[in-house]
Amino acid sequence: MFPGGGQPNMQQLLQQAQKMQQDLAQAQQELAATEVDGQAGGGLVKATVTGSGELRGLVIDPKAVDPEDTETLADLIVAAVQAANDNAQQLQQAKLGPLAQGMGGMPGLGF
Repeated sequence: MFPGGGQPNMQQLLQQAQKMQQDLAQAQQELAATEVDGQAGGGLVKATVTGSGELRGLVIDPKAVDPEDTETLADLIVAAVQAANDNAQQLQQAKLGPLAQGMGGMPGLGF
């Protein structure tokens, strides 16, 4: 229902949708350029990912390398990457959450 029982101004709705789309694209570009870190083993393994989840770097402290126990090193790597991805998801929620909520209020755009 629209105020006054009138029809929505389609031009205005289209402009609003286009602005939201531009804002979303800009936020996605910012996420792709922003790096976040995650670590495991008290900092023995550090992973860096972009805000969009692309793995960019991995630093392994030599103390974490035991040729007799590669499984622990693999676990630390997985944990560091998961921690970095968790941080990236939090960043995505912070950047994209308000945009997605804004789009949910527009008729026909049920996000």
